[in-house]
Amino acid sequence: MVIGVAGLCVGLALGGTLLLGALGWTLQRSVDAEAFRTADAVALLAASDALPDPLPVAGGQLRVQVVDGQGRIRAASIDADRLVPMLRTDQLQAGQRQRLVVDGRRVGLAGPVRVVTVPAGTPADPLTVLVAKSMTDVRHSLHVVRTLLLVGFPLLVAGLAVVAWRVVGATLRPVEALRRGAAEITDRAGPGRLPVPAARDEIQRLAVTLNDMLDRLSAARARQRAFVADAAHELRSPVTNMRTELEVARRLGDATDWPALADDLLADTERLGRLVDDLLLLARLDEEPGRPGVPLRTVGPVELGELLRGVADRYPSPPLRLVPPSTPVWTEGDPAELRRVLINLVENALRHARGEVLLAVTGPDPGGPVPGPRRAGPGERAYHVVTVTDDGPGIPAADRERVFERFTRLDDARARDDGGAGLGLAIVRELVRRAGGTVELADAAPGSGLRVSVRLPALAEPEVD
Repeated sequence: MVIGVAGLCVGLALGGTLLLGALGWTLQRSVDAEAFRTADAVALLAASDALPDPLPVAGGQLRVQVVDGQGRIRAASIDADRLVPMLRTDQLQAGQRQRLVVDGRRVGLAGPVRVVTVPAGTPADPLTVLVAKSMTDVRHSLHVVRTLLLVGFPLLVAGLAVVAWRVVGATLRPVEALRRGAAEITDRAGPGRLPVPAARDEIQRLAVTLNDMLDRLSAARARQRAFVADAAHELRSPVTNMRTELEVARRLGDATDWPALADDLLADTERLGRLVDDLLLLARLDEEPGRPGVPLRTVGPVELGELLRGVADRYPSPPLRLVPPSTPVWTEGDPAELRRVLINLVENALRHARGEVLLAVTGPDPGGPVPGPRRAGPGERAYHVVTVTDDGPGIPAADRERVFERFTRLDDARARDDGGAGLGLAIVRELVRRAGGTVELADAAPGSGLRVSVRLPALAEPEVD
């Protein structure tokens, strides 16, 4: 408000100064024009040697004299001095039109007087017409305007400042309400949402956006708390098992089957190590958020057929059966992360399969042919599809999105020794998203089995130097 009012005062001051200057210049031009019209008319009379005595003038504000080269007055208006010229001899410039301001006492008028000169007569008898007009009206007009500006501008500034203060206050009142709401939320005394103004303006949209942000933060905080609680529970289980086994072994003493105890402890340790690795991986992925379908990091071209064969060699056949591609199938990504995706999917399928697990890759999908030596544009991108199919009980359609949440296990996978910690599919989705792909679940056959389809961006076969 201070800056705005100061700027308004400066602007009004400059505008008032320009107004007074323009008004003074206009009035002065008007006085000069009237005086020159009168002087030209008298000059015509002098040229025709028809000067009347006294000289005719319009109004009582004009004084007219006609002087010769010796400064003698040849003719004058009725109210002009007939003995003393309005200008001294040194002020006259023969043959030139002039504009001068002289003291009105020499002319017989109050205040400054504007005097114009116009040459007249003949070369043999040169004359000069002098016309004087009082500047009192001009000065009075300027004084009135100046007084109005000096009185009106402060009142105008004060009125505008009051209106602006009220308007700005009314505009910022919702902002103050938002501030108080934020302070209440910070102090944990509020309902967790900011007040939304009734007016549909920018502040209302800001409040809605901030409330959406608070909802997202609250949901993220709830997910984080649930994640921490689940992680603590999962970590506590193997530690408790190991402690219980060691306490029992210490009580039994020599009767303890130490080789069996070592195997049990080793199994719990491996399970604990896998869980810690999964938690660290998820924490690292959370530090690099991104949009679905937009890869965050790529390492280089990866041949999916070779990658599938490397994963299949880790497991017995049967039950795992690999359908190798007939031609090289290339994608782009981190080989270690893509291998982790396949291992998680295969182990999950083997855990639930009744007879056989099928691992295959097809592509590119109907998204189009592979364009050029690198990835196609957004409108032309093609994908390879890696499928892991088992003949187990499958997953109900209502649970196929929920199983990608962390620490989610369905009823038939509740046994922690067999069902895992519920992080495998969550890791799969995050790693596939980082590679720029998607993962979907579907029935392998009507009502039974599960097919997991991983779509990865397709590349043309890289050129070999």
